Amino acid sequence: METRTTQHELFTSLLNGVSLAEGSKEGQWKRFARSVVLHKAQGDGKLCHLVRRGTTSAGESGKSTIVKQMKIIHQEGYTEQECLEFKSIIYGNVLQSILAIIRAMSTLGIDYGDSSVADDGRLLFHLADSIEEGSMPPELVTVIKKLWVDEGVQASFERAAEYQLNDSAPYYLNQLDRITATDYIPNEQDVLRSRVKTTGIIESQFSFKDLHFRMFDVGGQRSERKKWIHCFEGVTCIIFCGALSAYDMVLVEDEEVNRMHESLHLFNSICNHKFFAATSIVLFLNKKDLFEHKIKKVHLSICFPDYDGPNTYDDAGNYIKNQFLDLNMRKDAKEIYGHMTCATDTKNVFLFSRLRGRDRRVTDFGKER
Repeated sequence: METRTTQHELFTSLLNGVSLAEGSKEGQWKRFARSVVLHKAQGDGKLCHLVRRGTTSAGESGKSTIVKQMKIIHQEGYTEQECLEFKSIIYGNVLQSILAIIRAMSTLGIDYGDSSVADDGRLLFHLADSIEEGSMPPELVTVIKKLWVDEGVQASFERAAEYQLNDSAPYYLNQLDRITATDYIPNEQDVLRSRVKTTGIIESQFSFKDLHFRMFDVGGQRSERKKWIHCFEGVTCIIFCGALSAYDMVLVEDEEVNRMHESLHLFNSICNHKFFAATSIVLFLNKKDLFEHKIKKVHLSICFPDYDGPNTYDDAGNYIKNQFLDLNMRKDAKEIYGHMTCATDTKNVFLFSRLRGRDRRVTDFGKER
């Protein structure tokens, strides 16, 4: 019988799967458990490593959001003080987003819906240069609100795939009153959606029952890869994150390269690298919520010219997933588990296996939304 799990239950179940696997002879279930857990802790001080690696190459695939979720699930979440520390980051994200949208209007040849709002656009750039970084003074809030409701600004936002814009832009800009209130304390969702470029290697640890895990968050940009690739020789599990919604977007560092193509290229190099010959890989195709919205308007053929199937979430999503899975050159010896995910949604239906008598098998709930 199939079962659905929340994101919290997913990770809890994955960890619970270790004890089931250790006492089980069923090969499929044991291999799946080991794709997430390297080895069971034996005695004090021995670590059970969960290594997380993901990228769209231009970053922003949701990999750091997954790390935040692990803190929420297994480290008692964020304290009020820790949430407050994200306040300046969130304000920085808001300002960066509205600036990007306004700059794009010139590039895209879009005029303001109300010509008088052009003065607010100029004032925005003046304030951005003069305010303290990470702050949100009342005058700036007023200007951003006026700009955000302008028809021309909205038209620029609708064409966000043609320039670089944080996915969190509409989330924050639609809630300016709440997040700029004097007593504002970022909530869990605000924290999850905040964006800071990952540079270098950031390690976090958490425990579950008798297991201790180490997770490594690494930068996905091209310039960051040389910092971490050599560190992962001998690991047993990699979680690779790619953004489904990036199929019509280009890299920040190279606007001639499609993000999805770059993600496939990187996945190919990792999946078939000699360092990872014995490494299990879990593929998280993230941002399925954004993909579901975008695929209704932008055909997948913009990224994959050979695709002539229905432009629906299920068909297009599974086509992308198969593009990744087909890169595995060791299908007889190496299994890759591919799932469509939404890292910011704690109610997201992921996948999980259900014990069915002696048949332990992995069931993909990627189509469930």
